[in-house]
Amino acid sequence: MPGLTKYWHVLNIGVQNSLTYRFNFLTRTLFGFIPLTAMLWLWRTIYEGKGADATVGTYTLAQMISYYLVVTVVDAFTAVSEDDWQIAADIKDGRISQFLLKPIDYLWFRLCLYFSGRLTYLAVAFVPVTLLILYLRHYFVLPPDGMTVAFFALSVLLTALLQFFLSYMMAMLAFWVLEVSTFIFILYAFEYIASGHMFPLDILPPVVEGALYFTPFPYQLYFPVGIYMGKVTGMELITGLVMQAGWVVLAYLLARFAWHRGIKRYAAAGG
Repeated sequence: MPGLTKYWHVLNIGVQNSLTYRFNFLTRTLFGFIPLTAMLWLWRTIYEGKGADATVGTYTLAQMISYYLVVTVVDAFTAVSEDDWQIAADIKDGRISQFLLKPIDYLWFRLCLYFSGRLTYLAVAFVPVTLLILYLRHYFVLPPDGMTVAFFALSVLLTALLQFFLSYMMAMLAFWVLEVSTFIFILYAFEYIASGHMFPLDILPPVVEGALYFTPFPYQLYFPVGIYMGKVTGMELITGLVMQAGWVVLAYLLARFAWHRGIKRYAAAGG
């Protein structure tokens, strides 16, 4: 299809451009192991203080370490690295003008670049992440069955889309404000805590955990990890996937709305 060919070309160009920075990707991966290692040592110390067969919430030590390893994998597939900064810079520097004159949709253009960056990062990070998992294989918990893997893969895809659309929507603020860094950092701070990146959400009080499910944050990380570990099953799994897909659609619509409102302001300011 001619309409899809141009976006496939964007994806290929994005991979080629990203590969020129493969050393940066590798360095980012290796340095990313530092907070992960610190977190694993912290939890090992906590469990050792509780004695043999201890649990925190519903997690044994092996399950807790598995949780953080799966978080690392999901993060590698879905994290938005610099896409929001680049989109904001395109708006601020006027580079989006070319997309108003060409038959290419800026949102899909950026989505292709996002996926190309993720593919490149995965290619570079595959070896060190695999070595880490092999080193901790005695703690690593495998998914219960193949169906769980399939649902996990679907949820990871939805997570990637949700991450991107939320970041894209946040970058649209560049149409109205000169500096979006504060807003991006605030969103990142909420995501880091409320998505389950720092700790599993189900160790929180039930009221707090339940309140978080009225936000998109648990579906950005905690939910797919919960599927992998077999903690989200049955109707809870189906309902969660529907909710996650709903947040993706809502984030997409809001991103589109912000773009159209921003373009009107951009055109008026630029004449």
